[in-house]
Amino acid sequence: MNVTELARKLKITPNELREHLPGLGFDIGRKAIKINSNVARKIIKNWSKLKKQIEQKKLQEQKEIEEEKNIEKAAIKKTVFVPSLISVRDFSSLTELPLNAILAELMKNGIFSSINEKIDYDTAWLVGSELGLDIKREKEKKQEKKQENKLLKALAAENKDKLLARPPVIVVMGHVDHGKTKLLDAIRKTQVAEGEAGGITQHIGAYQIKRQGQAITFIDTPGHEAFTAMRGRGARIADIAILVVAADDGVKPQTIEAFRIIEAAKIPFVVAINKIDKEGANIDKVKQELSSQLNIIPEDWGGKTICAPISALKNTGIDDILDIVLLTAKTESENIVANPDAPAIGTIIESRVSKGAGPVATVLIQNGTLRKGDQLALNNINIGKVKCLNNYKGKKIDSAGPASPAQILGLKGRLEVGDMIEVADGLKIKHKKIRGMAKEESSRVLLQKEDDENIKKINLIIKSDVMGSAEAIEESLMKINTDMAQAKIIFKGLGNIAEGDVKRAEAVNGKIISFNVKTPPAIEELAREKNIVIKSYSIIYDLINDIKEEMQKIVEPTFNRVDLGKLKVLAIFRTDKGGQILGGKIIEGKAEKNSLIDIYRDKEFIDSGELTGLQSGKQDVSSCEADQECGLQFKGSGIIQEGDVLHFHKQEKIISKI
Repeated sequence: MNVTELARKLKITPNELREHLPGLGFDIGRKAIKINSNVARKIIKNWSKLKKQIEQKKLQEQKEIEEEKNIEKAAIKKTVFVPSLISVRDFSSLTELPLNAILAELMKNGIFSSINEKIDYDTAWLVGSELGLDIKREKEKKQEKKQENKLLKALAAENKDKLLARPPVIVVMGHVDHGKTKLLDAIRKTQVAEGEAGGITQHIGAYQIKRQGQAITFIDTPGHEAFTAMRGRGARIADIAILVVAADDGVKPQTIEAFRIIEAAKIPFVVAINKIDKEGANIDKVKQELSSQLNIIPEDWGGKTICAPISALKNTGIDDILDIVLLTAKTESENIVANPDAPAIGTIIESRVSKGAGPVATVLIQNGTLRKGDQLALNNINIGKVKCLNNYKGKKIDSAGPASPAQILGLKGRLEVGDMIEVADGLKIKHKKIRGMAKEESSRVLLQKEDDENIKKINLIIKSDVMGSAEAIEESLMKINTDMAQAKIIFKGLGNIAEGDVKRAEAVNGKIISFNVKTPPAIEELAREKNIVIKSYSIIYDLINDIKEEMQKIVEPTFNRVDLGKLKVLAIFRTDKGGQILGGKIIEGKAEKNSLIDIYRDKEFIDSGELTGLQSGKQDVSSCEADQECGLQFKGSGIIQEGDVLHFHKQEKIISKI
């Protein structure tokens, strides 16, 4: 019977039928077109019972999805700064998470605490990470505030007569797949290329457009939840935010997360209700969700927030949203100012290491003008000189003014996104010895060793049952790290393997290591699809040995030259293209078949080749010793002459042990 016909009889789609039958004991294949008649009859006969099983399975899946959503809603990922010691009650208050959720997570980690007992930073970090929070030390908050204050102080010290209007800086934020990138692309295509030959030739993390004769800068920030911190920094350096919400999907966890970042940065925003062209789009429903969940009241509902319907895919409403941005910028004109004549201060919005150019960074100038040849400093430490300056179109420029994105070449080391740099001499330090600026060991690396790229690395995501296990694994891995290969822990957390772990591993091309925790079947399937390796252990010794073996495999071998002997050429018997047959006498050491040959004439090096054949007394041999005469088959481009001296050697492969 045809599968489509059977599906029609059972009032189910063919794809659903193929999907559910294996779980009910009838594996007909995911691409099956026909089904055995006897099997079809059995399915029809037992369909009422099978249907109930399918419905129960669907309900269970729906329940699991709802539970995941509830967890997401309970702890939308946000940055929380905590001190070295904090009570469980204060941690709950600070994170806005229920006390019972925190206590349950602590118990899961083998920590039985009362609400008044204090936990250290590491425990808070692990518990917070598992509950979807970005936990940072309070000292890092002070450092970030210090960077922000530097700009505010610079602007406050300026003569008000010298402060001029600058282009507004816009950041686009929202939930993944709601169309942030599509909106940026639509703006880029319709506006940047207007009247400009070539358009954008390379991506540097930001670009400028012109609308009604007014320049506008857009920060092209990534949308994935793994880059929440980057989006947070983007919001701090932006003047206006566009919050994108899909008309067919409504308010989602990252919509809430993005709004919190905008709210914390205290910047004005507009809402772009995207995908109005899609089937199922419901603008009123989106506005209802914005009102009820985020207290964002649309302007046409009597509120203060402008909600503009757009379709980035169809280029509908793009001009309208830009006009709204310009209107918002006018109301904020007192704050959107800078002194173009001052020494430049700016924030890094993109950073990488190029094989050809070395450390490359994109800076958004926030005050002053950056010029080619300027010395740059970060936290009063010299980080290099502007050797080359490119604009967002990849063209070389001599200077970049306020609100302009510019790519810098000439840095001593790779900077981090969010670093605030300024034009100043700074303290000069040998950057090869700098692992980071004068911060806590736990703070992020600012300038890296040049040879770090030469060390082979295995990126690992560690999930364990208790905090002690995670720490023991980390300490053991640090002990086996060498200058040749390293096991780098990208993330460590507690509890079962989750979808986020697979995404992290995919982003860094890493492996997932689970210790005394489970991997749900759905996550195993996802990992297979993404080609992510998940390895489970219950004994740390086995885990370390396996990682050690993996590290050994990636260690690059070294080669040593081993000199064997010398031969004086007495006769040339035959010369072909790419080789010769000749005779000679070993004058020192020995000659071995398949050894390498260096040709010397009057003590001058001529060329190299290979010994592919060796004869002694018309017999093929593997080697000839000193004072023996022999025949040789030479392979190479060089032409050997009588009287030449051939030096035999071989390359000995050495693999260092981890």
